[in-house]
Amino acid sequence: MDSTRNIRSGPINVTFLGTVSASPTSTRRHSALTLRMGGDVWLFDCGEGTQTQLQRSTILMGSIEKIFITHTHGDHIAGLVPLMCALLDGDGGAAEGDDPRLTQDGTAKPLEIYGPLGTRAYIRSCLKYTYTALQESYVVHELRFPKDPRNDFTYLPPHRHELPGRNIEQEGGFWHLYDDGVVAVSAAPIRHSIPCVGYVVKEAYLPGKIDPKLYIPAIKKAGDSLRLMSDLQRGETVKLSDGTVLKGPAHRPGRKIVVLGDTYNPSQIVPLAMDADLLIHEATNAHLPHIGLPQFEVDGETVETVEKRAKSRGHSTPQMAGAFACTIRAKQLIMNHFSGRYGGDNDVNEESMIVMNAIADLAKSEYDGGVLCARDLMSYDVVVPK
Repeated sequence: MDSTRNIRSGPINVTFLGTVSASPTSTRRHSALTLRMGGDVWLFDCGEGTQTQLQRSTILMGSIEKIFITHTHGDHIAGLVPLMCALLDGDGGAAEGDDPRLTQDGTAKPLEIYGPLGTRAYIRSCLKYTYTALQESYVVHELRFPKDPRNDFTYLPPHRHELPGRNIEQEGGFWHLYDDGVVAVSAAPIRHSIPCVGYVVKEAYLPGKIDPKLYIPAIKKAGDSLRLMSDLQRGETVKLSDGTVLKGPAHRPGRKIVVLGDTYNPSQIVPLAMDADLLIHEATNAHLPHIGLPQFEVDGETVETVEKRAKSRGHSTPQMAGAFACTIRAKQLIMNHFSGRYGGDNDVNEESMIVMNAIADLAKSEYDGGVLCARDLMSYDVVVPK
């Protein structure tokens, strides 16, 4: 992924395509978000309508290289195959004669898809029973839990354009998925009502800031080449021809972004998630009787009953999201996956603004870092650390 190397000098952009739980509303669509790194785009979850949301956004759909699915509930995966058809030149075949896509091999780099057991079976079933032909290839890598069966969870053979994927086993309770020397992706199980994972995108160490005035005079005095500055910029130690030893500046930690799927307990991901620059955490249900809107004043409802109900369905409250952000010492928390009761037009609608500000305040009661509530098509930049 050559263009990923461009992220060293620029922000990693997060764009929220869909932020609702369960059923879409007029202001929120099903779960999906992108990470844009240089010219590359990675998609996390792909609920119904993701393709339409991409068209409404500034994201170039054709730049999507990898898709990461957190779990196989429909509001997180139902848009995957339609999007694959758009990216891989899919169609329903020819009415007369032979469809050339049934005999041609694609030339593009395959689309990579990561997800838990069932992702591969779901894609095969959808492609087969919708009679979809593709021109380009894809590959599915499944994150296998220790008790998962060893097969593909389906009797269907691979689609003609499905390349062999990996079944990735846990190592020490985690999955290590990808590492190109610049960006690495790991994952861990998180607790939901079905098998679910959270992903951690970690940038490699960044070069330290170098002050040329501390090095160039010594290099010139020794009569050595200024090209040694490149070695020093990488943090290396250089011995000059006159015996002088120069040590480059220490590396800076790279950025870390944690993307959680639905969860009521993400504690297993803590070792991977510590000191995240950005935590994306669901906050499906909230107790909001204090904001003066009658629709949120429910007899007998308390903070405890709302949390109990959320947990029973595998979900979290804003306070739970804030507490987890505090646990991992995250620099920024962005909540998503809200109940459809909470409008996603809080940038233009005063009532929705009151509701979402109150939800943010609930998270702030447990966490003193930055807190935002995502809305559809909202973007956030994770900048290069100073």
